[in-house]
Amino acid sequence: MKNEQKCKPFLKWAGGKGQLIEEIEKFYPFNDKINKYAEPFIGGGAILFDILNKYDLKNIYISDINKELLNCYIVIKENVGLLINLLKKMEIEFLDKIEEERKIYYYSKREEFNFLKKELNKNEVKLAALMIFLNRTCFNGLYRVNKRGDFNVPMGNYKMPKICDEENLLNISIKLQNVNIVYGDYTKSYNFVDENTFVYFDPPYRPLNKTASFTSYTEFSFEDKEQKELSEYFELLNKKNAKLLLSNSDPKNENIDDDFFDELYKQFYIKRVSSQRVINSKGTNRGKITEILVSNIKIKE
Repeated sequence: MKNEQKCKPFLKWAGGKGQLIEEIEKFYPFNDKINKYAEPFIGGGAILFDILNKYDLKNIYISDINKELLNCYIVIKENVGLLINLLKKMEIEFLDKIEEERKIYYYSKREEFNFLKKELNKNEVKLAALMIFLNRTCFNGLYRVNKRGDFNVPMGNYKMPKICDEENLLNISIKLQNVNIVYGDYTKSYNFVDENTFVYFDPPYRPLNKTASFTSYTEFSFEDKEQKELSEYFELLNKKNAKLLLSNSDPKNENIDDDFFDELYKQFYIKRVSSQRVINSKGTNRGKITEILVSNIKIKE
């Protein structure tokens, strides 16, 4: 176990697992034998950082198909000083402005971000700084793109947003030094995973209804076909005797007869846990729902 400086997610992330850590950590299987960790849909990294805070593991693997997100992790690992300098500058410039000037500044940075991400010889540190700035100042901290891949979230309404959390970024940089950061889909984790590995999957959630769809973290879709393919990969890793955990939405919130995941993962343990609905823009539609945790690890309740 570790007692060093703690780190936490550097981005707000829709569907982030901070609120479910107490449930998810019940499945942590780490011991002298199980000393590797893989998270193929890294997102905001709440579970990764919880594990980095609590354990000193032999090897860690993270990946995602969101290039800009992965770039942030790489830059924090390799160039955190330059990143902090840019974020400090943006924070000073943004907070010094009145509301209308902030809007002009925000949308100019959003345009710059969308332009820079398409450049062949892009400035990775600048791109990471822009992404973190936009995340800390946009509406609800969402990361959403259109079909062209352009980030299109409007500015949020924050009086004094913390754009540069220097201490946390420095702590994250230290903890990422032994983490393998890979761009690509979840199947790239196959060669890394063995019987000594705990794998946590947090894919784009299956929408509870047609109006609740929020899978556009990238320009690539993640529909029922992709959910089924992921379940097949889950079974494949199970045959390698890896320890596995997957989270997703619970269709039974909307339709008690919807057994989509119960059928997909019928050979595994399925636990339903209480969660707070946080993506809906209408406060009246935010409330307690259940999510599912699928695992090949049986825990005591």
